[in-house]
Amino acid sequence: MARMYSRSRGKSRSTKPVVKTVPSWLQYSGKEVELLVVKLAKEGKNNSQIGLYLRDEYGIPDVKLITKKSISKILAEKSLTKKMPEDLMALLRKVLAVQTHLLENKKDMPAKRGLQLTESKILRLVKYYKKTGRIDSNWNYNPNQIKMYIE
Repeated sequence: MARMYSRSRGKSRSTKPVVKTVPSWLQYSGKEVELLVVKLAKEGKNNSQIGLYLRDEYGIPDVKLITKKSISKILAEKSLTKKMPEDLMALLRKVLAVQTHLLENKKDMPAKRGLQLTESKILRLVKYYKKTGRIDSNWNYNPNQIKMYIE
């Protein structure tokens, strides 16, 4: 699939294995993996950090294969989800960084274009999350009050 704002098609990426079976060498059961996910979430890690940590430290290739649930679904069942979705928070942090950069470098037009693209991504994500009920329906993105959104 082509990129959204450039017409290039990226080929370099890691891919998950095609075979969707639990590896025979894995020594963790579904309940143990769920307990690990909850423990890591209580330590303050977000969903992607939990997946990376389980992969690198415990050798768990895919949580969904073992538990039949995603990490976010496990955390939702245990009511450990954060108020703001992780991808939206990352975009808000990026906007804040670009805004502070633009205060010092007013003539940086590529940065201004990047800010516009990032804000449009935020607006699309907010529309999706409002539709799915992940954030309040009266939540509004205000670029002037962005520091208030970031925890």
